[in-house]
Amino acid sequence: MRISMRSMLFVAGLVGSAVCFAQAPAGAPANATGLCNDGSYTTSASKKGACSKHQGVKEWYGAASASGAAGAAGSSQAATKSTAPAPAPAASAPAAPAAKTASEPMAAAAPGGGPGQVWVNTKSKVYHCQGDRWYGKTKEGEYMTEAQASAKGFRPDHGKACK
Repeated sequence: MRISMRSMLFVAGLVGSAVCFAQAPAGAPANATGLCNDGSYTTSASKKGACSKHQGVKEWYGAASASGAAGAAGSSQAATKSTAPAPAPAASAPAAPAAKTASEPMAAAAPGGGPGQVWVNTKSKVYHCQGDRWYGKTKEGEYMTEAQASAKGFRPDHGKACK
């Protein structure tokens, strides 16, 4: 009797969990498991990361079917598919110049500096030695001796003091 009661509870739990998933709308692909915020559908087996490049999950349908869920869970690749066509590139628009990222140094070094001088990035509190890619090129900073920089509490870039 105890085994049959456990079996019944297990089956009831399975039925209850199947009811928890929302049904995909009629316009969704057959194997869609969720709708992303940008309007595309995902076929990912897991909600976590399913629409990471599509502005997040708007609605989660869960597994499309029991066999689909088992197949999707066994799959090592979770793919997202977009039903909307990609916009065509504008042929007549001129190419925009590439924007600088935070990891790119400015083009020219600040005037000044020289032997015995370090460039202190006053924002990050790091100093750069002569010949370093960031020497005189950060947005905020000033030249001073390495001894002055250390006395004011600045630290060397990547923990390497100048030679």
